[in-house]
Amino acid sequence: MDSPFATHSTSNPFSMPSHSTRRQFLGTSSAAFSAMAFPFVSSRATATDASNSETLKIGLVGCGGRGSGAAKQALTADYNTTLYAVAGVMPNMAENTIKMLGDEFARRVDVPKDRQFIGLDAYQKVIDLCDVVLLASPPGFRPLHLKQAVEAGKHIFSEKPMAVDAAGCRMALEAVRKAKEKNLNVVAGYCWRYSPSRREAFKRLHDGQIGEVTSHFATYYTGPVKPMPPAAQRKPEWSDVEWQVRNWYNFSWLSGDSLVEQAIHSVDKIAWAMKDIKPLSCMATGGRQIPAEGGNIFDHFHVAYEYPNQVMAHLGSRQMAGCQNENMDVIRGSKGSLVIGRGSSPVIEGADRWRFRGEDKNMYQVEHDELFAAIRQGKTVNDGEWMMQSTMLGIMGRMAAYSGKRITWDEAVASEEDLAPDSLGWGDSFTPTPMPMPGKKA
Repeated sequence: MDSPFATHSTSNPFSMPSHSTRRQFLGTSSAAFSAMAFPFVSSRATATDASNSETLKIGLVGCGGRGSGAAKQALTADYNTTLYAVAGVMPNMAENTIKMLGDEFARRVDVPKDRQFIGLDAYQKVIDLCDVVLLASPPGFRPLHLKQAVEAGKHIFSEKPMAVDAAGCRMALEAVRKAKEKNLNVVAGYCWRYSPSRREAFKRLHDGQIGEVTSHFATYYTGPVKPMPPAAQRKPEWSDVEWQVRNWYNFSWLSGDSLVEQAIHSVDKIAWAMKDIKPLSCMATGGRQIPAEGGNIFDHFHVAYEYPNQVMAHLGSRQMAGCQNENMDVIRGSKGSLVIGRGSSPVIEGADRWRFRGEDKNMYQVEHDELFAAIRQGKTVNDGEWMMQSTMLGIMGRMAAYSGKRITWDEAVASEEDLAPDSLGWGDSFTPTPMPMPGKKA
C-alpha cells in the first residue's frame, strides 16, 4: 500500500526538509531544558508485555473538557488503570479535572500535587511517568507531544487534529511511523471511525452497495465553539502567549482554524468514504462574519475536493449562532446513496436498501475500549497513517480558503507553512498572523 503522503515525484516531500525547523514549545525554567537534554528512561508497559494483572498508569496532557472526557473514558475502558499524572497550563483546570474524576473513580485517581505539572513544558514530565498517554492539549502542540511520547515508548490516544500546518504534519507523521516500528498503540480521536453504525455503513459503501461513489456532500453547521471574549476582558498581567493559549481555539497557530479543529470530523468522513486515497486538488472559500475580538480564524468554509474520475466531495462548515445546525453526509453512488445525519441511523437508499438496526455504542468510549484491549491482548492498533492523511486534508482545505487558490495535494504536503515560532515561553510577546485575506499575501 502506498504511503498516504507519497506524491508523483520520486522524493517524498512529506519528509522533514533539512532546512525546516522542529517546533518546540518550552517553559522558561531551566528544568525544562534539562528535561530535554537527557535520554528518556521509563519502566513502561509495551504492546507485548502488559499483563492483565498490571496496573497501567495513565497520563493526561491537556485538562480541558475533551481531556477530562478522554481520561474518564480511559478509566472506564480498563478497570486495572489509574490516572497517575496530569499536565496543564493553568493550575485550576488541572485541579478541577482531578476532582471531577476523583468523585467518580475514587481510589483510581491518584494524582498528588507532585504529579500535577503546570506549564508549557509539563507534557514531558507526564510522558516520562506513565504507560498510556492521552494527548488532548491544543492541537498546535500535538506534533511535539506525539514525537516525545513515541520516543519515550508510550501507548497513545491522540485527539484530533494531529497538527495545524504542513510542518507539524511532517513531524507527527514521522512519529506515528516510528510508533508502528515500536509496536506502540496509537488511537486517533477521529471518533466517527469508532461508531458501530458508521463502521457498518462505510463497510457496505466500500463493498459496493451503492456502486461507485460519484459525489459526497457534507455539512458541519453549528454555533460558535469557544467565542473570544471582548479584548477588554484581557487582564493586564497576561502576556500575548498566555492570552492566546487561554483562548486557543481562536488562533490558527493553536487550533488550525475551525475547519481543521472541528469540521475535520467531516473531512475525515470524506477521506473514509474515498477509501483514504489522495485527492488531486481542492478549491475553497471562507471568511468571518462575526467580530473576531483579536482572533484570526474564519467562522465559515466551503471546500470542494477533487478526486480521480471527476468525483467531487464538498464540505460546508459554519460556526454562527442563530443559524440552522446540521451535521450530515450524503454520499451518492452509481446504484444508490448513503445518508448519514438525517435521523438517528445511517440509511442506504437504492435497489439494495438498508438501515442500521444494531446497538450504536458511544464512539468516544469505543476508542478507549479498543486501545486498552489491544494493550492487554498484546496487539497493536495504529491509526497513524490515515489519521495524518485526514489531518493534512483539512489543512489543505484551509490553505485553499486562505489563499483563494486551487491547491494540489502535492503542493499541500510540500508546503513549508509553519504557523508558530520554534519556541515560546508563557510570558513571551507574540503577534499571530493577521486574519487571512484570500487573494492577498499576508
